[in-house]
Amino acid sequence: MTKDPVAPSTSRRLLAVLARAQSRGRLPSVVAGLVRDGEPVWFGSYGGPAVTGHDPLDVQYRIGSITKTMTAVLVLQLERDRRVALDDPASAVLTELAGHPYADQSLRTLLAHDAGLQSEPAGSWWERTPGGSFVDLMAANDGTGAAFGAHERFHYSNLGYAVLGEVAARVLGTTWWEAVRARVLEPLGMTRTAYLPEGAAAQGRSVHPYDGTLLDEPATDNGAMAPAGQLWATITDLATYAAFLGQGHPDVLSADALARAFAPQSGSPEDGLRSAHGLGFQLFAGGSGTLAGHTGSMPGFLATVLVDRRRRTGGVVLANATTGFSPAECVIGLLEELERCEPTLAEPWRPTESVPAELAGVPGVWHWGNTPVVFAMEGEELVGLRNGVEAYRFVVRDGRVVGRTGYHAGEELHVVRRPDGSVGHLEAATFVYTRTPYDPEAPIPGGAPGR
Repeated sequence: MTKDPVAPSTSRRLLAVLARAQSRGRLPSVVAGLVRDGEPVWFGSYGGPAVTGHDPLDVQYRIGSITKTMTAVLVLQLERDRRVALDDPASAVLTELAGHPYADQSLRTLLAHDAGLQSEPAGSWWERTPGGSFVDLMAANDGTGAAFGAHERFHYSNLGYAVLGEVAARVLGTTWWEAVRARVLEPLGMTRTAYLPEGAAAQGRSVHPYDGTLLDEPATDNGAMAPAGQLWATITDLATYAAFLGQGHPDVLSADALARAFAPQSGSPEDGLRSAHGLGFQLFAGGSGTLAGHTGSMPGFLATVLVDRRRRTGGVVLANATTGFSPAECVIGLLEELERCEPTLAEPWRPTESVPAELAGVPGVWHWGNTPVVFAMEGEELVGLRNGVEAYRFVVRDGRVVGRTGYHAGEELHVVRRPDGSVGHLEAATFVYTRTPYDPEAPIPGGAPGR
């Protein structure tokens, strides 16, 4: 039972979205879930049962490249703990591969698919073939298959995530799977996510494009390529993961660390501003602005998890079909329907308990040249409004006023006081804010033009 389920009419409309996807995509089975404010609020399934006699919410599906995000979480944890640096090459850990063109790529470029590596490893179609060792994988991929130079352009690479998974395993002194299980799944309570199918699990299906008949797909162990797409999960476990992506978790990654991972790092000219890639996460235009998460596909399976952090919602879809529909479009459609039926409630306003000493005398109207900016407290943060629209947001950290969002993000706002303690002007880099337009007492460039 969910904590705050959607209304019956909303549930019906959400099921209609899922039913259209199942029917048009010719999906043997499909399940979906939505979360809001960190809690599941709706689950639905449509089509035939994936496993006869079992609760569809407790049936495992292969999640494909959503696995990559868990590999990324491991690397980001290691960076947080100062055990690796994102701009270090993978060969700093994989020392025996120093000089290997792929191992000499930085962890950052590998996470963002910005290293130029080829999309697939040499050899048979890895997704339908039992995998081998990492040593064999690197020996078979000597760098001659690179599609681009590093930083030349976004180029999705499954191979790059095999390298990242091995880096995490080496640093932690365990296997990649044991690291994911201990450092991601267990803290989140994802007990029905596994390396290979366990218990009730859907059979991967390929639907014949003309006959409409079904072909069983293999449930492979991809060996060294596992960090790119190995895992299986239930829809309830994946909803738990969506809640984590939306809010963070103290034992996995914080919300701030995830926000950094969701910042665009690379993109394709063909996609324009419709999509980009962060540190292990795909970004799509939609919802309140940007949706973050990842799509997934393996032979016989399609999956997606996406979160809208501003709306505090997230959606997941799993299907046992090789082709037929876009799980990302389905999730986006479900999230839009939820917003139409039950809009996200704004965060409640709460009074500021007290203005920090560092900001005493700051709230009010200031001017950058002749442009008025209203600085006002919002909880413990200072917000700058231009024409009634938020432009900047500052927070006090260790006695310093530091920009958190907007043009001044990362910059220090200096509160320049007169001998009597009153505020004379504000400075952020070369921006000087004064109480009156072009205050002649303030330094250039805040003073009168041509002075």
